[in-house]
Amino acid sequence: MRYRVLGRTGIEVSVHCLGTMMFGAVGNPDHDDCVRVVHAALDRGVNFVDTADMYSAGESEVIVGKALKGRRDDVVLATKVHFPMGEGPNRGGNSRRWILRAVEESLRRLDTDWIDLYQVHRPDHTTDVEETLGALTDLVRAGKIRAFGCSTFPAEEIVESHHVAERRALGRFRTEQPPYSILARGVETSVLPVCQRYGMGALVWSPLASGFLSGRYRQGRTVDLTAGRPALTPARFDPALPGNAAKYAAVEELVALAGEVGCTLPELAVAFTVAHPAVTSAIIGPRTMAQLDGLLGGASLALDDAVLDRIDEIVPPGVNLYQPDGAWAPPVLTDPARRRRSLADRAAA
Repeated sequence: MRYRVLGRTGIEVSVHCLGTMMFGAVGNPDHDDCVRVVHAALDRGVNFVDTADMYSAGESEVIVGKALKGRRDDVVLATKVHFPMGEGPNRGGNSRRWILRAVEESLRRLDTDWIDLYQVHRPDHTTDVEETLGALTDLVRAGKIRAFGCSTFPAEEIVESHHVAERRALGRFRTEQPPYSILARGVETSVLPVCQRYGMGALVWSPLASGFLSGRYRQGRTVDLTAGRPALTPARFDPALPGNAAKYAAVEELVALAGEVGCTLPELAVAFTVAHPAVTSAIIGPRTMAQLDGLLGGASLALDDAVLDRIDEIVPPGVNLYQPDGAWAPPVLTDPARRRRSLADRAAA
């Protein structure tokens, strides 16, 4: 396993990061089995583990804490804050009030004294970014976290955060965790270049495009929309919907390309993401040992320029063939009231 420096933090992390979203009730509820998966990844050179407080309502952090017993010093541990953790107000978001409480709860579940990388899981437009950066800076000074970053932030908000940090003498986001895959290349346009501009590490999620690049979903085959990922978002996988035709067509071309390269489609997909110069690490999120073996089996795969050119022909740079599951959408797009003047003020004359 190779290692790269995480932005300008000086922290060296493995090029594959073990994601644990599938540990717990929403994926693999067997704690002992999940612990074995973590240990197998560590034994094969992975030193970077990513989780979040909201994964299985905190259960994933508990499992990770169990798995790192006796091995904590050798692991770069990342977790996240933002999504609601319970009913009622002030149980989520990016406010100082919630961050200072949430970090204590994550430290307890992880059974550790510190978190190496604490990430803001999504933007929060109800909270001034200065408030968020101030709270995170205080946590670094208190020794509870070593560095902090953001996840799925648009480029303009990353830039704004750096300007605020400079003006207010606060710590800055050291990393960004964007969705990135062959089928979702939109971050190549601005997010990844911004990470390079500010010396940020980029650890990318969903390199298998929510399972589309696993090889399970193929053109002309029946898709069970009641199980697995398709059950959560059937409209993304239903081959009868015209909007999915381009994804299925691209997968067929990529399967053929993987065959020519002599690798599996998942191996091709992950190797593509870590070939980008802005990407530090790709998050792989196995649910089982077999899935871990399949993903780590391609760790040594290096795609040459000819293969990357072929991928560019199948899905051009900067193009999203779909919006990744769970990706953040700005309120200016999702809230019609922010895109429409009042009816009395819409006419030009």
